[in-house]
Amino acid sequence: MPLPGKKPPYDFVCPHRNYCPHLEGLSTGWVWEEHQRSGHREHEDALSIRQLEDELEHAEQRILALETDNDELKAKLAALHKSRFKRKKKASSEPDPQAAKDSAPSSAIRNPDKRPRGAPKGHPGWSRHKPDHVDKTIAVPPPSVCPDCGGEHLTPIDEIAEHLQEDIVLQPRTVVTRFNHAQAVCGDCGHTVVQAAPGELLNGPIGPLTKAACVFLRNGTGMSYRKVQDIMQVLFGMRFVPASAMAFDRKATQAAEPIYDVLLEKLRSAAVAFGDETFWRENGVPAYAWYGGNEEVAVYHIVPSRSGDVAAHLFGDHFPGVLHTDAYAGYNATNAKHRQTCLGHLIAKAKEISGQLELMSPALRDLQSMHFCQTIKAFFKLTCAIANRFRTGHIARCRAPVFMARLTSTLKTLCASPCGFDEAENLRARLVDPKREYHRLFTFLRHDGVHPTNNHSEQSLRWLVIFRKLCFGTRTAAGSRSLSVLASLIVTGRRHGAHPLDITAALFTRTAPQTLSIIFAPADTPHSILNTGPP
Repeated sequence: MPLPGKKPPYDFVCPHRNYCPHLEGLSTGWVWEEHQRSGHREHEDALSIRQLEDELEHAEQRILALETDNDELKAKLAALHKSRFKRKKKASSEPDPQAAKDSAPSSAIRNPDKRPRGAPKGHPGWSRHKPDHVDKTIAVPPPSVCPDCGGEHLTPIDEIAEHLQEDIVLQPRTVVTRFNHAQAVCGDCGHTVVQAAPGELLNGPIGPLTKAACVFLRNGTGMSYRKVQDIMQVLFGMRFVPASAMAFDRKATQAAEPIYDVLLEKLRSAAVAFGDETFWRENGVPAYAWYGGNEEVAVYHIVPSRSGDVAAHLFGDHFPGVLHTDAYAGYNATNAKHRQTCLGHLIAKAKEISGQLELMSPALRDLQSMHFCQTIKAFFKLTCAIANRFRTGHIARCRAPVFMARLTSTLKTLCASPCGFDEAENLRARLVDPKREYHRLFTFLRHDGVHPTNNHSEQSLRWLVIFRKLCFGTRTAAGSRSLSVLASLIVTGRRHGAHPLDITAALFTRTAPQTLSIIFAPADTPHSILNTGPP
């Protein structure tokens, strides 16, 4: 063995290389190999740790995204359930002071989303018109006992207290008319012919007033054919099967088709028009009930499609006026010169998104998105209030450009920062996109007669929505066409003050031009058909 501090000879071989006492009996060759491999192992371990850390970070991000999606879905489900099902109030024998406090009128002031009951402030009151005639007068003697205190010492006075009471007369019977026709023989064809008397439908056992009433009950009030049959039988003693009521509709529709085309042309050339659509069913298959109209005309169109072709059919390929709709892209096919987006739909959308965010857990809730939705909702409510002041004349029309600049600048400020919640960001992008809603929000400031909301269409479709709940839609395409045509005539006539029975009766007894003149007649025109009654 070499001495300490000196190098061993070249050919020196340690006798303990396979079993070194200084290495606790380990082989020196193995220890040297392990020492050389330790650097590679440290590098491999560090690389593995970095890979595991990356996988863990990715997994944490994925878990956070899934938790956020799960929380959003739970919030949407809770909001949907809350809108469909109202919470039942628990019955209690003792009154709840907090509930009584919340039900006080002042709660409507504390909660801005809850409109107080009653007519809007400044709305004119409604009172019943005084009857223009008195059919009979009944003299009522003075009472002998006071109805207030029960006292019997009453002294009659000379003053008369007049009370007018208006009621109906139910006369459950029909009027049967015999027509004795003088006949003539045609020298050209050799046929024996007769002519119809006023109020007579040749070869028709049921008269025009009955058919007119049935058409109105079906297409003006939304009753089923069986209910129409029941009402006619109970109130008037007129018996027929439900299929007869359906046949009345088909006959009236055939006569009303040219008038419907006239209404359609008036709609396509209107200066301002409102449009909307709602879900419908035709023999259980999904369809849509479209509406287009204004204060002068109403056109309904029930078809199985919701494409832009239907909107172009209603309003034309190049609508010349202002078209007021919601944000549905199908109305782009009309190529309207001017558009107004319903601000009420935007308020409801912002409220819906804000409600979903409130149902999410605080840790996953995006406060920027919630603040944006709340401010946008308040902004558009203020915009509607400004539009109402323009409509009532409290703000001069000449100041519209000033308000346009202010509202546009405020909207840009509110939409400057992006939102983290996807639906809130989509709403923000819609409002600032020039190709979508940006130029359609304040059209009511540039044109008279344009409203900030599409409430006109909503109210015009409301009765059809109720009809859908009662009758589940129509059964055939012919039934959908009849409802579209006849409802258009009745609603249009009502907007001009025409009596609906005058319109429906004219479809059986008058020509198309005469019926059209009845629809657009002044409100003070007497009801000629109803006044004549059965012959």
